[in-house]
Amino acid sequence: MATWFQRIAKGINTRTHEKMETPDGLWHKCKNCKKTYLTEELKKNNYVCTKCNYYERVGSAVYFDLLFDNAVFEVLFDTITSRDYLNFTDSKTYENRLKDAQTKTNLPDSMQCATGLCNNQKLTVACMEFEFIGGSMGSLVGEKIANSVDYAIANKTSLLIISRSGGARMMESAFSLMQMAKAAAKLTQLSAAQLPYISLMTDPTTGGVTASYAMLGDLNIAEPKALIGFAGPRIIKETIKKDLPKGFQTSEFLLEHGFLDFIVERKDLKAKISSALRMLTNNHE
Repeated sequence: MATWFQRIAKGINTRTHEKMETPDGLWHKCKNCKKTYLTEELKKNNYVCTKCNYYERVGSAVYFDLLFDNAVFEVLFDTITSRDYLNFTDSKTYENRLKDAQTKTNLPDSMQCATGLCNNQKLTVACMEFEFIGGSMGSLVGEKIANSVDYAIANKTSLLIISRSGGARMMESAFSLMQMAKAAAKLTQLSAAQLPYISLMTDPTTGGVTASYAMLGDLNIAEPKALIGFAGPRIIKETIKKDLPKGFQTSEFLLEHGFLDFIVERKDLKAKISSALRMLTNNHE
């Protein structure tokens, strides 16, 4: 290979602005195995690592496209946003924190809802967005769950809640904690209407979300190797002064101990959900 001065002597002088650059986002490096490969490969594999089967965290856009027939769905309640009831301020005001999160994620808040057909089964989906302030459970989350239940009852659809959350939203204090009871009460109405509710837990599902609606499904299911629990392992270990079992708070541990009905791989999610809905609604069309 010619050195730089040999290239200049031969009249070869590639200017900086003429050099080809790799487009942003072309390559993906797995957080687990550290292997690098084309992002397109990751997308085709439903954002599951093609080398080690590690599940990347994804948002509602991916799940909606994956679940709804022909990726056709109607977005619900997209005009609802969080409010700063307490005029809360820590390192910045809660109002500014919301605006920053909206700008960074291009999302209105930490939950998106939609309705459509899942293998011809009517389904309403409420999906949490971890990228928005850790998918924290504020008053908006409770309101969207309540609205989703009302919509499901009015339109005779099943309900799927996809949980991915760090827990309660501290900036809303008691308003956040109240959503646990609110969501549980609304799901009771869905049960009374004899409409199915499936809870899908993804990595991570923690805090008040786990302590309320995430564990109240007619079927409680999870993606592989998801972290699911109320308090973190470190806090539990410090409290009980004992070493925790291997794999504690993973999907596989919870399944073994009876807290989950089954674990579903992302590529099988649509088929498993629609099959479960046929069973729960006695609809075999």
